[in-house]
Amino acid sequence: MPQEQTTLFNLDEIDTELTRKIIKEVYSALKERGYNPTNQIVGYLISGDPGYISSYKDARSRIQEIDRAKIVEILLTEFQKDII
Repeated sequence: MPQEQTTLFNLDEIDTELTRKIIKEVYSALKERGYNPTNQIVGYLISGDPGYISSYKDARSRIQEIDRAKIVEILLTEFQKDII
């Protein structure tokens, strides 16, 4: 039986999920190395200097795959969910 409805493809949703996954990977890698992941990620987001992110488990190159503004957008969206 043919499908009558068009399936919607939401690229923004896929992009957001990929960004969340990368942030979690980077956070875990920093924590494993003994860094304070929050401080290191904030330093990177504010300065743009990838030196704040360890290269352990390819975390530095992974976080650079994402636009910093996208990371901030996702973090703010998640924060808003907790306060609303």
